[in-house]
Amino acid sequence: MSDKHEIEIEITETGEVKAHIKGIPGKGCTEVAKILKQIVGEVKSDVKTSEYYQPEPRIGIDAGIKK
Repeated sequence: MSDKHEIEIEITETGEVKAHIKGIPGKGCTEVAKILKQIVGEVKSDVKTSEYYQPEPRIGIDAGIKK
């Protein structure tokens, strides 16, 4: 898993906005895509990369409580 998250944004000469979300495996990238959609507007296409199909990282918390 990459610790670096990037959003690469390209604005074409015609005004079309293309965004590539990198470093967020699993469905977490869709949350970022929703925010971009709110900013940019209509989405013409949605192409998922291999990162989308990777397992999402599991986060564990050790509170130090013993039973």
